[in-house]
Amino acid sequence: MAEVNKATLDVLFLALKKSFNNALMRANPTWNQIATLIPSTTAANYYAWMEQFPQLRKWVGDKMIQRLQSQDYIVPNDDYEATLSVKRNHIEDDQLGIYPVNADAYGTTAANWPDKLIYDLVNAGFKNKCFDGQPFFSAKHPVAKTTYSNLLTAPLSIASQAEAKAGFGKAREMMWSLRDSQDEPLSLNPNILLVGPALFDLATSLMTTDRLEDGKPNPYKGAAKVVMSQRIKSTTAWFLLDTTQALKPFIFQMRKKPVFVSQVTSDSDSVFMRAEYLFGVEARGAAAYAFWQMAVGSTGTGG
Repeated sequence: MAEVNKATLDVLFLALKKSFNNALMRANPTWNQIATLIPSTTAANYYAWMEQFPQLRKWVGDKMIQRLQSQDYIVPNDDYEATLSVKRNHIEDDQLGIYPVNADAYGTTAANWPDKLIYDLVNAGFKNKCFDGQPFFSAKHPVAKTTYSNLLTAPLSIASQAEAKAGFGKAREMMWSLRDSQDEPLSLNPNILLVGPALFDLATSLMTTDRLEDGKPNPYKGAAKVVMSQRIKSTTAWFLLDTTQALKPFIFQMRKKPVFVSQVTSDSDSVFMRAEYLFGVEARGAAAYAFWQMAVGSTGTGG
């Protein structure tokens, strides 16, 4: 029988924290392939976006100052937690074998926390609005006196060259054709084909095969890197992204990295009322859409 005292609890905390940190380092999230990390030092970040991407012009007379446009795009940080209860009886009876395993799972969850936030944005991108007031994937993004689209319904296909062009080819053309409010090309470089599990094999084939199923050459071999996330819910939707710019299509806003915490004082409510010591994870942050120009989304439903 183990005596429950500060030394015992300190050893337990260190053991659980070690398991947590090991899992945190071992995890392999994918959010950083499609999102930019933006540090946060306040309750919320305010994003003022440029109306157009910066361009050099001939310097004649006074310089033309490009001011950030006020879009009232405010992203508040939210609190996140996961808490593990360790029963005092389990400490006294040396029944602690399962708790490091649980702490390991908490570490994995903490490492994948940004993934959840970012891919929730991806899943909701056909309806959730971005900084210009339109859904992130929309046919009506305003730029100066015109509108541009980053929305498709074409399925991702390798059935024929015509179908591949109508899907992936069209998405790439849309990104290459985008211009800013001064009618200058944005010089985008679509390099990520993002899909869920249902489209992974098809997307991989499209990016690697020499010929399509109709026997014609595949003009899209090697055109993009395939990134698959199990968090993408749709079995038909797919996304083409440019992640080569300073700002990727999505933002992960980090206010407080996941940290392992404990409440083990003998006079705490949890110990007095329930004979439980509490360990857990705390974090603060948020996710948001960046430039819609960096992404094309297709529902893949056709029509």
